[in-house]
Order: sequence, then C-alpha cells, then structure tokens
Amino acid sequence: MRAVALGGGHGLHATLTALRRITDDVTAVVTVADDGGSSGRLRRELGLLPPGDLRQALSALAAAEDGGPLWAEVFQHRFGGTGALAGHAVGNLLLAGLFEVLGDPVAALDEAARLVGVSGRVLPMCTDPLEIEAEVTGLQNGDISRIRGQVAVASTPGQVQRVTLRDPGRPGHPPRACAAAVDAVLGADVVLLGPGSWFTSVLPHLMVPELHDALVRTRASRTVILNLVPQPGETAGFSPERHLHVLSEHAPTLRLDAVVADHDAVPTPARLRKAAAEMGATAHLDHIADPNVAERHDPDALASCLRKALGLTGSGEEGRWR
Repeated sequence: MRAVALGGGHGLHATLTALRRITDDVTAVVTVADDGGSSGRLRRELGLLPPGDLRQALSALAAAEDGGPLWAEVFQHRFGGTGALAGHAVGNLLLAGLFEVLGDPVAALDEAARLVGVSGRVLPMCTDPLEIEAEVTGLQNGDISRIRGQVAVASTPGQVQRVTLRDPGRPGHPPRACAAAVDAVLGADVVLLGPGSWFTSVLPHLMVPELHDALVRTRASRTVILNLVPQPGETAGFSPERHLHVLSEHAPTLRLDAVVADHDAVPTPARLRKAAAEMGATAHLDHIADPNVAERHDPDALASCLRKALGLTGSGEEGRWR
C-alpha cells in the first residue's frame, strides 16, 4: 500500500509512526513555512528550507534495523549551553549542510533518509521556503488584521479566519509545489491529512496550487485525522466539525473518504458525522489518544483505527492494493 501523509511537526510525526505499522511504502510531504527556533535561525542565516519538520518526519520513519534508532535519536538531539549551537538539533544542522552541498533539497532528503535508515521517503511540499499570512479577527475592534509568519499565526490571541501562502523569493507568484510530492500524491493508494496545527501545518498544503489539484484529482483514498484538542490561538474554541468546515472553506472541491477522531475528543458525534458526510466521508471514532502522554495520539491505537477506516481488515489486506 502506497501511503502519503501531509502535515508538519508533531502531528505528522504521529501519523507517520502509525503508518509504519501498516506499510513500509510511506511518503511524508512536509510544510516549509516554519520561522521559529532552530529552523528559523538557519532559514534566516542561510536562506535554506527550514529543516525542523523535515527532521521530525525522517525520525518518525527511521527503520528499526541497521542502526536506525540510534541515528533517529542523534537526529533529534539538541545542543545545550548558551553558545552559538544552543538549541540547534543535530539533524537540522546535518540537513542544512546537505542542502548546501547538494544544492537540491529532494536529493539531500533522500541522502538523509538513507543515512537514518528510512524505508519510505520525506519530501518538502515546496523546494523554496514559504511564508504564511493569516487574516485574524479579535485584535483591533473587530476589524480583520493580517499577520505574517508561522510563529505569529500559531501564537496569535486573535481568531484565525483564513491563511494564504507567499513565496518571498517570487513576490506576486503562487508557491510552486515540489514535483516529486505531486507525483507521490497522484500515485498513492492512501493520502492522509492531519493531525497538527490546522492553519500552519495542515491547510498550507491546500494553498499550493499544484498540490491542491493533485489532492483533488488523486484516485487515492483520502483520510483526515483530527486533533485531540483545539490549539490556543489557531483553533481555540473550535469543535471537531469546525475543523472540517474550515478545511472545506479553503478547498471547496476536496472530497474525503474517511475522518478519524478520538472518541473522547468529540462532544457531539452526530455533528461530526454530518460534517464528514458533507465532504463525502465516513467518521470513525475510537480511543486513539495516548493515555500516558497528554495531547498525543497512541501510535498502535491510531494504526488500528486507520486499518478500519481504510478497510484493511481480514486476510485480504495486501491484495487490495495490488
């Protein structure tokens, strides 16, 4: 089964960790608009793709054999202290070096995947760093404010209404999708969106024209995985069904096949089922939260729920995707 997961940060890490329990053929398509922390520093200083979310995806897909777990741990290690390296993750620095030496982000990520022991592939949604711009209410007497930057959008005390993407290197032009990412979506059997920061990790994929068109046209089964809790700033006060409504507002022609959510995170299941049906999907509610880690999905439980949502039950699982 060829699976493609789109997102960024911890949400994409959760999806990839669960997908590894279902298939070895996994491609991660990662947002490239981060401007905070180690990624933001490297982006500003070197003009490269922000590597943090790409590093997270590589770590999630690291194989269990051939030294993969050690390299995955090294990739995630952050330097301490107070010097120039403080706060930088080893994987961020290694990816930045590969980007500069090879001059091709896709080739650099393929080489990093080989080093870490990834059985699938990690791709950027665009090969140029992007900038998120959001329309926000609640900041100035009910007027709409425009704020720019992933960190600013994620931490705004206002209510995000809509996001768009800008390519700082090509003002006035829409962002260009990574061709390999578009091909992966079109050739997939299963495509997954979410969980993650809704306006800064999930929706940006739909703001890239070629990637949006591929998500609409693909013959793959399309599944959305909802967050366990609303996020302060971005989605404060959002119900589970509101997440789907916002998704539909940003991509009116996108149809879904399944929506996966944690049973305890859905106060009114009937409303979620109705919202899912409006997008052509069936809602699947199960206990998929990690009981030991707050606000994190349990990989085994999420994998089990995904199998049900994708119809991967019984002895005919493998044959269905051949």
